[in-house]
Amino acid sequence: GTERALVVVDMPFGSYEESPEIAFRNACRVIKETGCTAVKLEGGTRIADTIHYLSERGIPVMSHIGLTPQNVQVMGGFKAQGREESEWAAIEADARAVSEAGAFAVVVEGVAEPLAARITRQIEIPTIGIGASAECDGQILVLEDMLGLSPRPPKFVREFATLGAQIAGAAEAYARAVRERSFPAVEHTYGMKKAK
Repeated sequence: GTERALVVVDMPFGSYEESPEIAFRNACRVIKETGCTAVKLEGGTRIADTIHYLSERGIPVMSHIGLTPQNVQVMGGFKAQGREESEWAAIEADARAVSEAGAFAVVVEGVAEPLAARITRQIEIPTIGIGASAECDGQILVLEDMLGLSPRPPKFVREFATLGAQIAGAAEAYARAVRERSFPAVEHTYGMKKAK
């Protein structure tokens, strides 16, 4: 669906954690079946060997550190990361590990602004922030959040439209028109052809 944009597919949970070899097989399949340019893996130091294995074999990898949605159950929920300096060393180690392993960029999600700025200065690959401040090299915003379709968007979301309310209003108006039998009206129906 695109001619110029970089398309990155988020590898599903369980498709890359078992071994680099299985991750390679699954990444190849994703690229072949979707036509994407690259794959994204969540994790830092724990998946650095897999990133290295994939990138050495021609699979472009974007990494994802900080708040990793596929691991929220282990993390205790959707919580911002690095809000205490005692957490910084592990997140910085993750950033360095994925950069050194061959990732071409790293998503930094839900990380305190000072830490996001520090990581951006420390590593050579671009940082793409999602809830990690304007200090990152680029930004991600989930389309549904941006358009106002999410019922409870995260704190870092800015709604650039309120389509959720408009869609709900349209659905209510449609249902009311059907119940009142004002839709479909004459102008929305087909009449009989005139005899020749």
